[in-house]
Amino acid sequence: MKHIENYPRPQLVRDSWIELNGEWDFAFDNETIGEKSHWEMGIPLTEKRKILVPFSPETKESGVHIQNHSGYLWYQRMLPVNKKELEGKRFILHFEGVDYLSKVYINGKQVGQHCGGYSRFSVDVTEYIEDKENVLTVLAIDSSNMEQPRGKQRWEQYSYACWYVQTSGIWKSVWGEVVNQRYIKDVKITPQLYEHTVEIEGLVEDACLLSVETKQSKCPLFANVKVKYQNIDVTEVQAIVQEGRFKLKVYLDNPAIDPFLVKRWSPQEPNLYDLEIKIKEEDGVLDSVFSYFGLREIRIEEGKFLLNGCPLYQRLILDQGYWKDTGLTPKDEEALLHDLQKIKEMGFNGVRKHQKIEDERFLYLCDTMGILVWSEFPSNYRFNQESIMAFTKEWMEAVKQNYNHPSIIAWTPFNESWGVFEIEIEKAEQYLTEGIYYLTKSLDPYRPVISNDGWEHTKTDLLTLHDYTEKGEDFFNRYSTFMEQMKTTEEYHCGFKSAFSNGYQYDKQPILLTEYGGIAFSTKEKEQWGYGNTVETEEAFLERYESITKAIIELPFFQGFCYTQLTDVEQEVNGLLDENHEYKVSPEAIRKINLTGPSDGRLIHLFD
Repeated sequence: MKHIENYPRPQLVRDSWIELNGEWDFAFDNETIGEKSHWEMGIPLTEKRKILVPFSPETKESGVHIQNHSGYLWYQRMLPVNKKELEGKRFILHFEGVDYLSKVYINGKQVGQHCGGYSRFSVDVTEYIEDKENVLTVLAIDSSNMEQPRGKQRWEQYSYACWYVQTSGIWKSVWGEVVNQRYIKDVKITPQLYEHTVEIEGLVEDACLLSVETKQSKCPLFANVKVKYQNIDVTEVQAIVQEGRFKLKVYLDNPAIDPFLVKRWSPQEPNLYDLEIKIKEEDGVLDSVFSYFGLREIRIEEGKFLLNGCPLYQRLILDQGYWKDTGLTPKDEEALLHDLQKIKEMGFNGVRKHQKIEDERFLYLCDTMGILVWSEFPSNYRFNQESIMAFTKEWMEAVKQNYNHPSIIAWTPFNESWGVFEIEIEKAEQYLTEGIYYLTKSLDPYRPVISNDGWEHTKTDLLTLHDYTEKGEDFFNRYSTFMEQMKTTEEYHCGFKSAFSNGYQYDKQPILLTEYGGIAFSTKEKEQWGYGNTVETEEAFLERYESITKAIIELPFFQGFCYTQLTDVEQEVNGLLDENHEYKVSPEAIRKINLTGPSDGRLIHLFD
């Protein structure tokens, strides 16, 4: 597999790329005068300081470490390209994440704009590059607006409960690519396990590809796709590029790689195929990219969650992706790997990535390590036409961006009715979640979609419940007695919320407990937060963890669980790891509990 350390887009790799992280000039624009004063032409010396990109100015690692500001942030640096070097080429700027509204300038001229803090956007700046030193300027405008998707970023002055310091401006990698006039802009990869095929769709960008007069390709282009498995050639196919697009179905049967002809992806065996995709014309290769895919199938059937046709019991951990000194931004790839290794050591087989669209290198590592991922979008906290438009646009961008990763096995657009607080009875809010369900299915009909994780579901593929009951005995007795009534909403599963919104009902969906525990574990006296009574010793923590986890495992209708949570974050102290991402409790003890089977002899742990 083609792996370049810290490469920001592992599903579409080119050998040549330019990292633009590092030290930038930076200024707060607290008086919001920068645009009127044309700071895009140069940040005034009186305002200028340095910042380490991609860390947000709220973080210690950024070198700024200021949390309260207007939200108008200016960034500036020189680009390491000029017009002569780009002759016959194009230069594409990529921003992995800038919160929230971004305006991009080259040499004082605006070249692009994007709204949304979590998804990637790209800008072709070729026509603005001059034969001199070229200046890149970014204005990032953030706010405490509750209409914008913000996830766990606070909107009050101080952090409280489970909301933390905000993340403003550039917080993911900035980078660039020099490409040919005709280049592969996007690739969509769809595995089809039972056909032993993979479908490859691609988009070729070229301003000169189509003749305005004839609408025909000036020069015929071909897409060539080569598939390998661990350096063994599997197959090679070719298709014509028409109107900037190509689509191929690639047959994968090859006895040289397996007696059963194909390799499947699962947590137990995360087999990945390599892809090399080239765009060719008569004179030779115009562009070449590397990618990969996992051949696997997800199916919902009679209350079971099936992976490759086998029941999958999911042992997930809720992961919010915060670091003490770097906020939402991992310091490097090693920081991501550190967490994922610990997740596996503790006997979990997946993560519910909570209220965050994570760095795509995280998904790459999950693909290679066989760690399941539920991808959840950051909530907004108002319901009006502005919040609907903002949410829908960016959620669609996120699904499209991360579609190719085999580790993602579920999409979760909404959590606990945040932003749709009256969804139990309000039709407009129900229509939004149902509409997002079908929009997501239109982009990806192959993965389950959870309409509103936790409670008050509308149209949904899984019934997911949240419950922070402290005692395993109470938990077991209530669910074993009243589960049928909870399905019909005669009983509220967690005491104050119903499983479905009014007008919706259970229809044989798999049932998972996707938040539980949240045990506050701390010996410090300062004000801290967690679920239930705080425990002060490892022994007390493990006793409570075992009690509630075994109660879930013993209940036969649950198809899995998700413990809250992986790490402590600011004032929230219910992590299995502390805020430095080191163990608070014995990983061996957690693993033993997680992998304990039910007393009735059911086999549920198929992918340890």
